[in-house]
Amino acid sequence: MLLSFYQNEFIEAGCDEAGRGCLAGPVFAAAVILPSDFSHPILTDSKQLTEKERYSLRDFIEREALAFAVAQVDHEEIDRINILNASFLAMHKALEQLKLIPRFLIIDGNRFKSFQDIPHECIVQGDGKYYSIAAASILAKTYRDDYMCKISEEHPEYDWYRNKGYATLKHREAVINYGMSPYHRKTFRVTNPQLELFI
Repeated sequence: MLLSFYQNEFIEAGCDEAGRGCLAGPVFAAAVILPSDFSHPILTDSKQLTEKERYSLRDFIEREALAFAVAQVDHEEIDRINILNASFLAMHKALEQLKLIPRFLIIDGNRFKSFQDIPHECIVQGDGKYYSIAAASILAKTYRDDYMCKISEEHPEYDWYRNKGYATLKHREAVINYGMSPYHRKTFRVTNPQLELFI
């Protein structure tokens, strides 16, 4: 079982992102505020769940959350400001869209850029420790997967339907064989013959 809150004094939102390590597509982020009595028997880090479980949990989270929002930063902005800053920006955009204003934030990871002077705590592997971060990880992941499946129809050669833009061998080979698509991050380079990823 995960923990409900990091602190009990203020309304708390959990934040997480998806797609930070991808070669193509946007980075997505979500912010979620859950009720004080929220619990779920299998809700955890999205990476530990099956695709079917993630989508089922997305419906549950969206029904039960006091507030939630999902935002994205596209590949061009990622190239301009770098992926770390783009991840922070996506989280800020999600927080701005919340219909309920949080007074405390818990962030998955070890770094964050302060948002509107709201106090925050960074929690390494927080998506496996707190319900709200786990919920944010599921929303960010599933909405990003939907986006990558959609653009995969335009460029089936990169196998985004399966790899969602991550640097699988098939994806890297396709970049070498076909070049970059309009959705690829130009600052994430793939070289031949080693097929090493440079970020």
